[in-house]
Amino acid sequence: MEFEKVGRRKFLTNSAMAMFGYSACVALPSSCTSVSNDECLSVSVKRNASDLPKPIGQPAYKSKIGKRIHDVVNANQIKFENFTSYTPASEKFMNTHAIECDLLVAGGGLAGISTALAAARNGIKVVLVQNRSRLGGNSSSEIKMHPLGIFERRAGHREAGIIEELKLEDISTNPQRSWEMWDMMLYDKIISEPNITLLLDTTVFSVETKGRNISCVYARSDLTLKIFKITAKNYADCTGDGRLAMEAGAEMMWGREGSGKYGENLAADYNIRGTLCSSVLFTTVDTGKPTPYKAPSWAHKITADDLKMRDPKRIGFTYGYYFVSHGGLADTIRDDEIIRFEVIAVVLGLWDYIKNCGKYPETANLALDTVGMIPARRESYRIKGLGVFTQHDIYKTWRNYPDQVAACGWKPEDQTSGGIFARNEAPVMHSPNAQVYNMPLRVMISKDFDNLCMAGRNMSCSHLAFSCTRVMCTGSVMGQALGTAVALATKTNRKLADYTEDKSLIKNLQQTLLRDGHLILDVENEDADDIAKKARITASSSAFGTLPSAVINGKFYDKPKSNANKWIASMVEHPELMLAWDSAVKLSKVILNFDSGRRHLTITKEASRRVHVLEQPQPEIIKDCDIIATLSNGSTKVVAEIRENYQKRVVCDFDSVEVKALTIKPIATQGDKYARIFEVRAY
Repeated sequence: MEFEKVGRRKFLTNSAMAMFGYSACVALPSSCTSVSNDECLSVSVKRNASDLPKPIGQPAYKSKIGKRIHDVVNANQIKFENFTSYTPASEKFMNTHAIECDLLVAGGGLAGISTALAAARNGIKVVLVQNRSRLGGNSSSEIKMHPLGIFERRAGHREAGIIEELKLEDISTNPQRSWEMWDMMLYDKIISEPNITLLLDTTVFSVETKGRNISCVYARSDLTLKIFKITAKNYADCTGDGRLAMEAGAEMMWGREGSGKYGENLAADYNIRGTLCSSVLFTTVDTGKPTPYKAPSWAHKITADDLKMRDPKRIGFTYGYYFVSHGGLADTIRDDEIIRFEVIAVVLGLWDYIKNCGKYPETANLALDTVGMIPARRESYRIKGLGVFTQHDIYKTWRNYPDQVAACGWKPEDQTSGGIFARNEAPVMHSPNAQVYNMPLRVMISKDFDNLCMAGRNMSCSHLAFSCTRVMCTGSVMGQALGTAVALATKTNRKLADYTEDKSLIKNLQQTLLRDGHLILDVENEDADDIAKKARITASSSAFGTLPSAVINGKFYDKPKSNANKWIASMVEHPELMLAWDSAVKLSKVILNFDSGRRHLTITKEASRRVHVLEQPQPEIIKDCDIIATLSNGSTKVVAEIRENYQKRVVCDFDSVEVKALTIKPIATQGDKYARIFEVRAY
């Protein structure tokens, strides 16, 4: 990946139109309720800011200071052309650079991180652009939202793949549970990948298009006085707000549609066109002695009436509250500065009430430790894709999609757009629990551009579906699926849309994802290159009725209370798992998929959630293990030694060797009395 310095005036002159508004000509279908590839064919139009869907637009301010902020930041709105003294060429102190890559990922939250890692690990060059100084998005230490997803105790398993890798890395190497070290772990994962170029403190602000393709994007870093022209084969919008897609002129969606749009019977409870609100999170510390608190004069005065449908004690007093939220009746993007102030004012006022109302004596020694300065934005724009995921898909019709690529499982959970100020409305509407379902690739590909895709909360879905697909573990598994698809499409010179209908391409994508440890419900290992599937599997011992052959049955997860898809053996018996072939085979790689438990796993400061997290390496994981090859002449050789492992998936590469058999010898676990292996692959 090369960086080329180009002339400033030429660079800025060529990008002049891109810097001012939406300069794209895009193809649009006449009706997009249900979108297919064939519908993306009609006339070109020029989509401008006026074509964007509109928020409800109520004022975001709830106080005098909030109104003062509103009056300044929203005053005297004028068009760019009225900036008579400003032109792109006036950026005379900015250095300009050109970058070429295979994939540009905008947004460094968990969706963007997973997209970038998956694409890079599958062999293509990636540029990851993040507008903050750290990675993680809402999960970063700047905001401190815990990543959520599949409800493990109900499903019997968590998400797998990259998000499992990140969570296991954190829980094993960050015993102090420092959120800043979570950030550093994410940075380490990205910066250590040679196929990724990371641009922090950099924002995508303009896009050039040609027909149904994005030609390039422009990104700027005012902290480093740089403007980048980034040209890629594909572009992934993982910003959460659809900023890249918006600048390209792609069709966007906003807020609740109501039940009539997609026939969703759960969609009519809250304001049409309203969105979920933004929150500011806080953490507390036990000082060991009584610690008084008095809120500043501008804090909102919270009373028992404000909390009659909201109970802080149920969640605890160590971490912020989901119901301290605001902005869903306003514009969660353009009113962010006002929302920030009003929600911080609520946080401080609520803490004053908790400390001084006399109802919560258990908080006497608690003091505020951190208060977020960046609102955790739940919802804004979504990008219209080749399909629109709805309530019907979550509960049943997901099985009809041929291009299923990621297992997800957070329940639909709509919330009032009035937030904390809607004191007479329940803060959340819990819909009937959805079982785990698969997400199709088509909802991650723009219907308007062949090389624009997306992962995370700005995916293509109805608002009701969004209320469960918005969480970060779901965004991460979408990102891994998308990044892998982009890599395969790039290497075969295909369009991403080809991977939504062509059965052979879909199968190749699914099998690649499974090989990489990614979970897709009811899709089994059919990798023709996996030599382990041709072996006879035996074991020196087994426990709980498990079978050695389970390690090649194609699945690496279990349902609740089931051990059908893994081999278990007592460590006291020094167990060994053997793979034997009728004739010698050449091997240079073994992939082991261990059991990492079924408990809740996330970084969090919320006391009621933290009690379910075992904050150490997960005991079921095999820590030390030898892989021993029986050679053609009958001698044996240790081809791999696994030591101090805490990951679910372990890849062992070694010099090619001709073997008649392999012996996998667990030596130690991370604490469990049994060795547990879901899957063995050999290549």
